[in-house]
Amino acid sequence: MKSIIKAGICTAVTAAVVVVMAGLVPVTALAVPISPEMGTKLAGKTVFLDPGHQGASHTESLAKQVSDGRGGTKDCQTTGMTTVNGVPEHTINWDVAQLVRASLESLGARVVLSRQDDTGWGGCIDDRANAANQSGAAVAVSIHADSAPAQFSGFHVIQPELPILDPAIDRIQSGAGRAAVTAMRDAYVQAGFKPATYAGVQEGVQTRKDVAGPALTAVPLAFVEMGNGGNADDAALLESKEGQLKHAIAITTGLVGFLLSSPTPAGAPALTGSAADRPAAAPAAPQIQAAPAAPQVQAAPQAQTAPQAQTAPTVPGAPQSPAAPQLKTAPGTQPAPTAPGTGATANLVGTILQLLMPLAGSLGLDSTVATSALLNLAYTLAGGLLSPAK
Repeated sequence: MKSIIKAGICTAVTAAVVVVMAGLVPVTALAVPISPEMGTKLAGKTVFLDPGHQGASHTESLAKQVSDGRGGTKDCQTTGMTTVNGVPEHTINWDVAQLVRASLESLGARVVLSRQDDTGWGGCIDDRANAANQSGAAVAVSIHADSAPAQFSGFHVIQPELPILDPAIDRIQSGAGRAAVTAMRDAYVQAGFKPATYAGVQEGVQTRKDVAGPALTAVPLAFVEMGNGGNADDAALLESKEGQLKHAIAITTGLVGFLLSSPTPAGAPALTGSAADRPAAAPAAPQIQAAPAAPQVQAAPQAQTAPQAQTAPTVPGAPQSPAAPQLKTAPGTQPAPTAPGTGATANLVGTILQLLMPLAGSLGLDSTVATSALLNLAYTLAGGLLSPAK
């Protein structure tokens, strides 16, 4: 019965987004009203989102020296990496942050951003830490992508080497900060992402002394390196809309898990991290399990067939999403024309619903059934992906 419900929800979302892609109805007009309970799950909680780096339209000096939180100084900011395909990290970070923001706000959270656009200056590292400290946030996440040799791949979450010079920050990052790192790492693993095994990363966590942000931030902080932009498979995932969606939902799930104090998911490895920062053996190729296809639904007699969803191109290294339901042709009917681009969209919506299941668990919902609240969030995310780029 549960699989039928999930298949029906997926079909409904797919049909709705097909209509949107055809230009007939705005996305917002199709959204199912979110339940009052779900819309207030994170009410009263503030999250600080830091999309790493900044746009290119500024005249600020990146080399200006600022505090590193450990009694020394370092450069105010860096430009960030550029993927092997030429996409700047600051844009990837920004796009993922917008999806995380939409997800959190739909659950009632207040979201504060470290920068307001992807064109101009975003502030030095100490400015961003100060903004987080003054935001009233219960948790902060700094969203980044790594740059490493092409043979390395996978995500990792950075935690600061302890102790930190400021006693208050040391207390926060050694306690709640470690819990935020654990929740984020576990959410990524649960979403099917492969932890990195290079540069001293252990079980998805890297302990570092040279990253100033965590040593300056008096808010529990998870510093996420979503993948390696120097690796072709990781870069394809970071650059694509589908890949950015997967990262955004994993980050949202980690934040929600921390905020609602969800237990560690079964099977998630224990947090250890490492104090080293050295190259390690190249990681093994990801082991991806294909999700089962949703059941087929019989069309009503004499009704025209809804367009069958085409399989969207597979993003290398990405956790695979379930196939969208296909409708059988009733006797004597003619196939309806397929709207341009709806095949990829249907697959995208299926991906949204699949990835929202772990988030449902963090929210205390039945993680095997797509509820109207998750349907609403799926609309929100689909709308963000389908909207013209800003």
